[in-house]
Amino acid sequence: MSVRLEKISALIKDEISLIFLHKIQDPSLGLVTITGVKVSPDLKNAKVYLSIYERESRQEILEKVNDIKGLIRNQLAQRVKYIRRIPELTFYIDDTLDYVEKIENLFKVIHKNDNQRGK
Repeated sequence: MSVRLEKISALIKDEISLIFLHKIQDPSLGLVTITGVKVSPDLKNAKVYLSIYERESRQEILEKVNDIKGLIRNQLAQRVKYIRRIPELTFYIDDTLDYVEKIENLFKVIHKNDNQRGK
């Protein structure tokens, strides 16, 4: 990814985070964190990755965010003036932390088994 795309991705990530923090006052969304943004080289599309704290309602919250993505894009256009065209936003659940937790649990099991064999 070019330096320009990285800067634009970081800018969009920061601005969407601020939009969620200040403009979207929906308590049903719970704790939502923007973990990353990947912008296409032509700046027409942006993949926005969300970390949602409540595992049970992740899909429901993702649907709610998709319902208001027009509002989010509009707010983004008002905040970011030097990009000619605001990219279409597509939201995804970032499940990286789930994988990290799963691997940590596997390491704990392996470590526990090693300790039991050593006794």
